[in-house]
Amino acid sequence: MRGEKAGEAADRSGTEDYPLSAVPQGARQGFWPIALVLLGFTFFSATIWGGARIGVAFRLWPDLVLIILSGSAILALYVAGLGYVGYKSGLSTVLSARFAFGDIGSRWSDAILGLTQIGWYAWGTATIAIVLDRLLDLDAGLQAPLMIVFGLGFCLTACVGCRGLAALSRVAVPAMLLLITVSGAVALEDAGNGLLAPAAAGTLTLPEALTIVVGTFVSGGTQVANWTRFSGSARAAVGSTLLAFFLGNGLMIAAGAVGAAIYGLSDIVEVLAVQGLLSAGLLMLFLNIWTTQDNTIYNFSVAGCHFCRTERRRLVTFAGAAAGTVLALCGMYDWLIPYMTLLGVFIPPLGGVIMADFFVRHRGRYPALGETAVPRFNRQGLAAYAAGSLAALVVPGIPPVNGIVAAFLVYACLDRLT
Repeated sequence: MRGEKAGEAADRSGTEDYPLSAVPQGARQGFWPIALVLLGFTFFSATIWGGARIGVAFRLWPDLVLIILSGSAILALYVAGLGYVGYKSGLSTVLSARFAFGDIGSRWSDAILGLTQIGWYAWGTATIAIVLDRLLDLDAGLQAPLMIVFGLGFCLTACVGCRGLAALSRVAVPAMLLLITVSGAVALEDAGNGLLAPAAAGTLTLPEALTIVVGTFVSGGTQVANWTRFSGSARAAVGSTLLAFFLGNGLMIAAGAVGAAIYGLSDIVEVLAVQGLLSAGLLMLFLNIWTTQDNTIYNFSVAGCHFCRTERRRLVTFAGAAAGTVLALCGMYDWLIPYMTLLGVFIPPLGGVIMADFFVRHRGRYPALGETAVPRFNRQGLAAYAAGSLAALVVPGIPPVNGIVAAFLVYACLDRLT
C-alpha cells in the first residue's frame, strides 16, 4: 500500500514536471529539445523593443555593435553558470534557492522571481492586443476583452509542461527567424549608403544601455535551471543556454537596434508598418509572443509551487495567468523600459548567491533533498543578496555585473569565515 502511494506520488510529480523534486535521469533530454525551448523563450518582442530603445541612442558602428555583443556575453555567461547548476543538480532555480537562502528564506526568491514573470506575462498579453488593435483598426473598447482572451489562452501550452513548450517552439522559432531575416533585408535595402550614419538621438548612458540588454532576460535567465534540469549532459545544458542567450537574445536586440537606427523608430510595430510587413509579420509576432508567454508563466508556476509547497502546478499556472491579465489591463505596456532597468538591478544578485552556494559551499554537488537539514534562513545568502543589490544600485559601472560579482564574492567570503 505504501509502495502504491509512493508510485502515485512519483507519477503525479512527473506529470507536473517535478516542481518539488529533482528530475530523474530517465526524464532527461538532449541538446536540441532544450535549445529550441530556450530559443523560443528568448525570441521575444520585448527584447526587440529594448534594442530599439538603445538603437536611437547610439551610432550603429561601433557603439551599438559593441553594446549588443558585450551585454549579450554578460547575460549568456551568467545564465550558462546557472544552467550548469540546474543540469548537475536536477533542481529548479527555486529548489536551489532553498539551499542558498534557507527553507523559509527561499520564499523571498520565489516571490521576486514569480512577480517579475507576472510582469513579463502582463506585457506580452497587452502587446498582442494592442498590435491587433492597430493592425485591424479595432474599436478601442475591444482591447480589454482581447487581453483577457490572450491572457488566459497563452497559458494552455504551459499547463502541458516542458513537452508543450518544446512542441510550440518547433513552429515558432523558424517563423521568427524568417521574420527577422526578411525585416533585416528590407532595412538594409532601405538604408542604402546611409546605414552607418552617426545619427544618435537618445540620452542613454553606456551602463544604462548595457543594463537594458542584460535586463531583457535576466529574470528569465536566472530561472534557466527550470529547463536545464531536464538536460542529459553538461554540453546540452551549457551549450543550449549560450546559444539562446547570446545568439538568440542578441539577435532580437540587434533586430530592434538596427531598425531603430535606420528608421528612427523605437516601436517594432511601426517599423514593420513602414516596411510593409505588418500584416505578414503579425502571425509570426503572435507565435513569438506565445512561446515566451508560456515559458514565462511556466517559470511563475515553478516558483509558485515552491512558495506554496504544492505540486499542483497547473492550478498555479492559471492563477498566475489571471494575475498577469489583470496587470495588463492596468497598463503594463507602457512600463517596459523602467521595468527592465529594475530587473537588471535586483535579479542578478539572486543568481550570484545561488552560484556561490553551489560552487563554493557545496563544491558543485548538493546533498539529496530531504536527506540533509536545511536551515529556516541562510543568513549568509540573505546578506550576500542585500550586498549585491546595494552594489548594483550605488557602485559605478554596470549594475547587473556589480550585483552578480558582489553577491558571489560576499557569499564566498562569509562561507570562509564561518
